[in-house]
Amino acid sequence: MASAKSITTDDYKLFPSPRNRDRLVFVHQIFVPYPYMLIDLDSYNLKGKRSLFAACRLADMKMGQLITLDTAEDAQRFKTAFVPD
Repeated sequence: MASAKSITTDDYKLFPSPRNRDRLVFVHQIFVPYPYMLIDLDSYNLKGKRSLFAACRLADMKMGQLITLDTAEDAQRFKTAFVPD
């Protein structure tokens, strides 16, 4: 059973990935509605800090993943490169 604690924000209930180097919620946030897709943030060649969470969007209870990034440049890089399976 996972030992990671959940984090609740105004918009999401989050469960940190055990692979996160930084377990913080950064300012640039991208919700992807693919709860079972493997997202390897290292493969996107991001420059700044980042974190990945399993997420429940509280507004509509939609499950997915939340990518949070420290820089706007990394957020744009991820949006451009991300292709769902």
